[in-house]
Order: sequence, then C-alpha cells, then structure tokens
Amino acid sequence: MRRVLVVEQDASAVTATVSALRRQGFTARSVSTGERALRTHGDADLVLFSLELPDIDGIELCRALRNGGGTALMAVTDSDAELERVLALQAGADDCVAKSWGFREVGARIEAVLRRTQPRQVSAAAISLRHLHIDPALREVRLHNRLVGVTSKEFDLLYTLAANPGSVVTRKELMSRVWGSDWGHTSRTIDTHVSSLRAKLGSSGWITTVRGVGYRMGHAWRIPEAHAG
Repeated sequence: MRRVLVVEQDASAVTATVSALRRQGFTARSVSTGERALRTHGDADLVLFSLELPDIDGIELCRALRNGGGTALMAVTDSDAELERVLALQAGADDCVAKSWGFREVGARIEAVLRRTQPRQVSAAAISLRHLHIDPALREVRLHNRLVGVTSKEFDLLYTLAANPGSVVTRKELMSRVWGSDWGHTSRTIDTHVSSLRAKLGSSGWITTVRGVGYRMGHAWRIPEAHAG
C-alpha cells in the first residue's frame, strides 16, 4: 500500500482527506505543521501538503523536502490560482491540486505521480549476507532474524549496496537509483541515511565510506557472528 503523509492545519480538512485516501487504498496519516512534516516524512511515499501552514511557508517547506530527498511531493492550494501552482511546481512539487477538487481526482493524481516517480521493481530478488536478510517483496530488513525498522529510502539504499556487496557504488549512482536525482555531489542526504542505517544495524562495519567516491558494504557481513560488532 502506498503511504501518504498529509500536512494540513485544518482539522476538518485533515479528517476528510485522510478518510478519502484510506477508502481509495492508501495508507494515510497526518501532521499539522511543516516542522513535524520535515521530521517524520521519511517513511512516506508521497507528501500531500497545504501551502497554508502555521509555522513554515508551504513553498519553503516544499523546497526543504525536495532538498532533503526524493519523496514525491504534491501541493494543495486554497484556490485554483495559477500563480500558486506555478510557484509550487518551481519549488519542486511533482503536482499541485486545489482544495476544491474532488478526492477521487486527487487520488488519481497521487497514483500518477507515484507511477512516474517511484516505479515498482517487481523482479527484485531477496538478498542474504550472512545474518542480514533484505526482502524487497515485503520491504523488510532482518538482522539475526530480528526485524530492523528502516524507512523507505533507507531500505532502497541498503538494498542497492547489498546487491553489489563487493563493489563501490558512487554517490551519483545512489542518488540516481534511490532518489531519482543527480545532485548527489552537494547533498548530505546520503550521509544522513547511511549514518542512520549504521546505527540501526548496530555497527559502522556494515557500510564502508570510500572517500571521494561513494559507499560499499563493509566487513561486518563477512565475519563470524561472534566477532561482528
């Protein structure tokens, strides 16, 4: 199920939107501020955000979310004004809709954006590196048979590295494969996600930094369990 984060301060609008999305088969949750959206959007496939928020201007939120990764973004305007749509799209939104539009059209547009930005990899095979198991069908990571809670982008990043455990994957390749972007040379997004994965896997040895190039799977999967740390 596709996961949508709704960012809206109007309680009645949130209730109606989340309910409508769930009826259409999405997994939907909501936050009421831009600050919370920035902190919690990592596991969402798409962020549906209002341009009218209590703490952060919607256009600035859009820029921050776009600079922070490749999550699909859809802006919601109070009116169907062309200028607002243009500004949202220029800030990095994948689409822009008005609150007056019907929920079925909004849902269809979400599906269209997700098809465009996050095509499914139906043929991807599960990967096992000693005690680390990565299952793309279930989108699960298990270490020593324990489920490791990772975000969508963390999963994609780990899977990309584990699919080529003996090779270095460049930053540019990672940004292209995981985030669908080519601005990896200046972004700290990869470094942040790698740091989070290392913490969740319990060892920096799982992912090795190759300075000036990129990352590869580290030594942790090559050594016996008793010595992995």
